[in-house]
Amino acid sequence: MSRLFQAYVMVDWSAAAKPASGPDSIWIGVLKRNVRFQMAFEAHNPATRAEAEKLLDGVLAELKRKSERVLVGFDFPLGFPRGTAAALKLKGPPWRALMDFVGAEIKDKPTNVNNRFQVGAKMNRLMTGEAFPFWGAPAREEQTMLSAKRPRDHGPDDLAEFRRVEQALKAPSPIWKLYYQGSVGGQVLTGLPIVRRLRDSRGERARVWPFETGWRPLSASDLEGIDAVFAEIYSSLFPSNPRPGEIKDEAQMLALAERFHGLDEKGQLAALFGPAKDDPRRETVEQEEGWILGA
Repeated sequence: MSRLFQAYVMVDWSAAAKPASGPDSIWIGVLKRNVRFQMAFEAHNPATRAEAEKLLDGVLAELKRKSERVLVGFDFPLGFPRGTAAALKLKGPPWRALMDFVGAEIKDKPTNVNNRFQVGAKMNRLMTGEAFPFWGAPAREEQTMLSAKRPRDHGPDDLAEFRRVEQALKAPSPIWKLYYQGSVGGQVLTGLPIVRRLRDSRGERARVWPFETGWRPLSASDLEGIDAVFAEIYSSLFPSNPRPGEIKDEAQMLALAERFHGLDEKGQLAALFGPAKDDPRRETVEQEEGWILGA
């Protein structure tokens, strides 16, 4: 069985409001063939999201020139909980409508200064007319439609706090959390515009999983003519063992890249892209919420 991919790029994201490096910043792990045609790992730690986007664009362009298909994993959700697009009154496929909405609203300067709190507040106003469901902000950013702390629990008539994949993994942080440790929401709002640009600049030769591929096992023939597949990953999904002096984030990206490559070599990666049999969650996963590769 032929491999699905020839390279693997794993991205550990950050919503930092200023340039940052080291722990809890952006780490990009690239596992690809070197000049000796051996798989080799490179770790990059760009200080800003603008630098990260430029680096990723360059890596993908290089792999395309070599005709090597790449799996690109981002460790933040590529979709929102079911019903979010409808609450915002967006038209079209929910996942794409939300990606376009966020891409149009977010302003992210080369210095990492961004308006994610203002966007979260605007989405709250449009969805519920109150400081909910997005929450979390430093005191200077707190406003009528965005509270510093979690305002209340999610009720049965509210948008879900967690996506179905997060419920399955019992993930600790919801997408609605914009600040503090594990601020998934901040990563989503600053990350989705970059995924959108990277994907759209490649036209029909790129796909976002599972929205554009289906939530199902993939084969090499399914990816014929595709240069890159963008997917959601979870940094802690597989165990990693940092070497002395090695940053945890870097070790996690290495572990993910090596695990996906190892499974691909054995013909077992295809099964991670979705259930072989029908699943009642399929429509929700494929249309709006997405899934974590390997979950």
